[in-house]
Amino acid sequence: MTSQTRLAIMRDLTAERVYVRTVFPRGEKGLELKDGKLSPNSQQVASLVGHYGFAAKPGDRAIITNVVVKEKSILFEINGGSKKHEKWYQHLEIGGANGTAPVGAGAPKSLEANGSTLTLEFDKYVPEMTGQQLRATLAPAFDFKALTEAEAYQKTLPPKIQEAIKDHQVLVGMDRDMVVYAKGRPPQKVRDKDDKGVDYEEWIYGSPPEEVEFVRFQGTVVSRLEIMTVDGEKIVRTQKEVDLPSQETEVAQKKTEPKPGNAPTLRRPGEEVESGGTISSPNMPYPTPTGTDPGNLPENMPHWLGTN
Repeated sequence: MTSQTRLAIMRDLTAERVYVRTVFPRGEKGLELKDGKLSPNSQQVASLVGHYGFAAKPGDRAIITNVVVKEKSILFEINGGSKKHEKWYQHLEIGGANGTAPVGAGAPKSLEANGSTLTLEFDKYVPEMTGQQLRATLAPAFDFKALTEAEAYQKTLPPKIQEAIKDHQVLVGMDRDMVVYAKGRPPQKVRDKDDKGVDYEEWIYGSPPEEVEFVRFQGTVVSRLEIMTVDGEKIVRTQKEVDLPSQETEVAQKKTEPKPGNAPTLRRPGEEVESGGTISSPNMPYPTPTGTDPGNLPENMPHWLGTN
């Protein structure tokens, strides 16, 4: 890529607002795009999200805050990137009789960045291309054409779910965002336990004599849909109707808890604990210290310490 094209690309895409089509984790490890495929995979992204949180989810509006053209790649920072940058005024100083002081000295500094990065990789070098060609190459990650957040989000979903959202229908297996896009935010929510003692949350749409829908969530997805029609018919659906393409949100919320380490012990290898709580070591006798009367041993000293 020539220096003129490089400058034009940076000017064209910096400060461009886009809708994201995939999950971006916060932190220094962002996403990579090569030959139309994103990496790391969804499970690895879910792990990163579990540790560092989201920078953006499918359908979110983001801004490209920096574009860096390198020898074999182009780096795009979104929402400030993965590293916290100081403001320009924090580098200024004011001088006086008592010396100099930075302008932003009183402003709190946050070391935590809320953005992420996308690295567009090439095999040998960054080729010549126009801004429109580059936008098309970034299509797996960014949507430059969507007019609304809802439109951008729906494009990331399977056709069956897109059709259901368009028809304002709920399907068993949808997640909370999908239900909100299909039905809007619920007028009423109820939290309770089912017959097996499992917690659930139910969103209620409508009120009698109109049709009423009870959308039950267990975890992050719809597990049960109950519809009371105007005619008084009760329709219940519990069979899963859609399989989500990925479960980044659900996996990220289930962080793997560290396994407890072994409790500290004074036992030597091969020693076993008897039912009474004393240590049995038939092969390793502990002789009575010289000049010690076993009958005068302290009460809290194990009995076997007084045997030869």
